[in-house]
Amino acid sequence: MTSQEEMQTVNNKDPNRGEMIAVCSAKGGVGRTILTVNLAAAIYKKNISVGVLDGDFQFGDVGLALDLHSTFTIKEVIETIGSLDEHSLLGFLSNHESGIKVLPAPERPEFADMITKENTNSILDKMLKLFDYVFVDTGVGFNDHTLNFVEKADQILVVTNLEMATLKNTKLMLETFDKLGLSEKVKVIINRATMESVISATDAAQILREETPYYIPNDFQVCSQSLNIGIPFVMKQGKTEVAKSIFKMAELITSKRQAIQPKSVKNNSLLDKLFPMKRKKGGKSL
Repeated sequence: MTSQEEMQTVNNKDPNRGEMIAVCSAKGGVGRTILTVNLAAAIYKKNISVGVLDGDFQFGDVGLALDLHSTFTIKEVIETIGSLDEHSLLGFLSNHESGIKVLPAPERPEFADMITKENTNSILDKMLKLFDYVFVDTGVGFNDHTLNFVEKADQILVVTNLEMATLKNTKLMLETFDKLGLSEKVKVIINRATMESVISATDAAQILREETPYYIPNDFQVCSQSLNIGIPFVMKQGKTEVAKSIFKMAELITSKRQAIQPKSVKNNSLLDKLFPMKRKKGGKSL
């Protein structure tokens, strides 16, 4: 992107709209949720308002990671979607002691069926008016909701680690983002980068063809304790190396504010791009 194009992007962006960050992973168990809540808390510590949407509508763990005992979830919000505005949405959000506000996933996986793309977009649009940053912790891999989130996002963070199976799936995910024309918004996070492994962090970056990924050091004890007590480690253990790496990432991410404008996909949805309709000779669809 040229400097002229970047300036045009900034000029076209709604100054009242917050920045949306989708946090994705191609495999479960890589630390996506704990990174999401700690990064959100780290950005809030910079006196920047932050909201979090748990976008894994069947098995979301943001509430668990923050030890929230929420009265409301996205299910209750959708039940009032017809009369919902920014002020009423605030009443549904859970307040965490870190300062971030959270809209948790439904309590039961079957409730995910009632959540539509139109509903989530309406909720996100309102959250983006309320907060400077909105994080969405997506489900694993690609589904209709995740594709909608990454299309709408300003930045996409893809979390991986040094395990070969995870790297293989992550590479496929990155190739898919490239096919969808979204690679410009993607940044890779290599979690537990200092763990003992036959694959080094440098090897992982080469496998993924990433020149400048974010590296998060391995500190299983700190991360596990943080998850168990529901307090982000950037709040209580800010001097640890893992917390310092999150603060550094928060600084880099916030410095990109207004640098990338979400691209609207005209005519074809992302699913259409992934699974283009085959055609017979003469232009008839198969």
